[in-house]
Amino acid sequence: MCGIVGYVGHRPALDVVMAGLRRLEYRGYDSGGIALVHDGQMASAKKAGKLANLAAVLAEQELPASSTGIGHTRWATHGAPNDRNAHPHLDDEGRIAVVHNGIIENFATLRDELERAGHEMLSETDTEVVAHLVRDELEKTPDLSDAVRAACRRLEGAFTLVIADAQRPDVVVGARRNSPLVVGRGEGENFLGSDVSAFIEYTREAIELGQDQVVTITPGSIDVTDFHGDPVQVTPYHVDWDVSAAEKGGYDWFMLKEIDEQPQAVADTLLGRHTPEGRLQLDEMRLSDDELRDIDKIIVVACGTAAYAGHVAKYAIEHWTRIPCEVELASEFRYRDPILDRSTLVVAISQSGETMDTLQAIRYARQQRARVLSICNTNGSTIPRESDAVIYTHAGPEIAVASTKGFLAQVVACYLLGLYLAQIKGIKYGDEIAAIIAALEKIPAGIQRLLDEGDQVRKLAAELADSRSVLFLGRHVGYPVALEGALKLKELAYIHAEGFAAGELKHGPIAVVGDGIPVFVVVPPRARDQLQEKIVSNIQEVRARGARTIVLVEDGDDDVVPYADHVIRLPQVPTLLQPLVATVPLQIFACELADQLGHDVDQPRNLAKSVTVE
Repeated sequence: MCGIVGYVGHRPALDVVMAGLRRLEYRGYDSGGIALVHDGQMASAKKAGKLANLAAVLAEQELPASSTGIGHTRWATHGAPNDRNAHPHLDDEGRIAVVHNGIIENFATLRDELERAGHEMLSETDTEVVAHLVRDELEKTPDLSDAVRAACRRLEGAFTLVIADAQRPDVVVGARRNSPLVVGRGEGENFLGSDVSAFIEYTREAIELGQDQVVTITPGSIDVTDFHGDPVQVTPYHVDWDVSAAEKGGYDWFMLKEIDEQPQAVADTLLGRHTPEGRLQLDEMRLSDDELRDIDKIIVVACGTAAYAGHVAKYAIEHWTRIPCEVELASEFRYRDPILDRSTLVVAISQSGETMDTLQAIRYARQQRARVLSICNTNGSTIPRESDAVIYTHAGPEIAVASTKGFLAQVVACYLLGLYLAQIKGIKYGDEIAAIIAALEKIPAGIQRLLDEGDQVRKLAAELADSRSVLFLGRHVGYPVALEGALKLKELAYIHAEGFAAGELKHGPIAVVGDGIPVFVVVPPRARDQLQEKIVSNIQEVRARGARTIVLVEDGDDDVVPYADHVIRLPQVPTLLQPLVATVPLQIFACELADQLGHDVDQPRNLAKSVTVE
């Protein structure tokens, strides 16, 4: 997830674009860059690292005055996060400047074609091919918008593009497919941005572009077409919050924002992972097929929420690959003298890539000659660098301490790993894998539905704000969901909360059930008939002892309704994928309850976002 800004108007473009990038830095902080059009020339500056690094470069490298500019904060996908791969990218002549969010899936084919035609590529990114494509199209048409449309018709994947031409002052062109781009309407000036926070300081009037659309802005006009040049209808809207809320995008808390970003986080983590034929491709997989075929045991090491993602992974990986899978707390792993060898795959899960317990665990694993694969959200961080392979989640920066979209993205990455191993080992046919991927690609819509229906959960949280203890029960993949629901409540609300495997209820936990205690129960999909019968018994047991039962159950399942005080409906999904939807209402509940209690939702007491000491 990258931050993008475009501007044409009467103000100094450098000031406008840099202000927008500062408000968008949460979207990407691997590098930053800016390009300005001046007197038929393109002036640009870019720098790896946070935006402060770019600001330092600009303080030394004085760019010419301009009223047309584009800018970018990068969340690296293609190519390492360094100066060379930072945006904007220019063509051979330095005429066309491009910034980009997303992944161009056919970039390798296009790059090969362009290089054979004599174009020289300077970066490792997929973005750079766009600058060269647009430059070639300008040989056929003098119109920048037509050239961009022609280039877009050749691109596959998901992308937001914002493009400037040194020979077209006062014109900026944007395009989008499966990636957000918003237009800001001003007086004698217009704006483009990844979201409205990019320009909220100057205007609250906006237009959100639709799928496969191109927008051309000048100081006095906004023109929107489809990729073939046909005009399209747009819907203007007014933003009802101001610049003071821009850093959180209008949300009271970063956590709320990040909960709402989960459909996109899941979609982005799936993006570009399979061919049109349905075969999985993991670009960051540095382990060979032969090495992966040799794996006969998997150990997941992680801490906190990431460990619960690992527990979900255990169910899926064992089911799909028939490889034994264990889940270990990273803080305990190396102290118990685990049995590892060259056929063991240690999977380290860490949002930041700097979690010290997990880092020490993988160092120990490598000393024992085990292979290590990391699942991480931060390009270039220590854990991926010290691993044999990595699967990056593309959830974007997560600012709130309590992880939400990070957790779902980690679960998706674990699913991808399990399916990839099943593919390499020949355990599953291609059509079976393609069917699971297709089901995963429907998950963002299901999450969005739960977000749209979130008010019922918020109302419930308000009713239960005086609770001093809350229990969570689950079976199968519902068990790690229960653990994660309890952790969120402990992190944010500072009350007693515990998650249990429902089958363990009579082995001790039922002793703490009393009158009025809220008990959340995650009901397995009806496909698991035997488990469902058992969970109904669990609900009856706690209700008989006075518990207030809140039941999460899939659409169409009414068997548990007579025993539920509150019912939260979940979209119907395959059993192993249920955590991706069942977790969302529990996140909303914890966030709302903490807010009701007056706590700082984003920065809970005693907690840090990344634990960098063991």
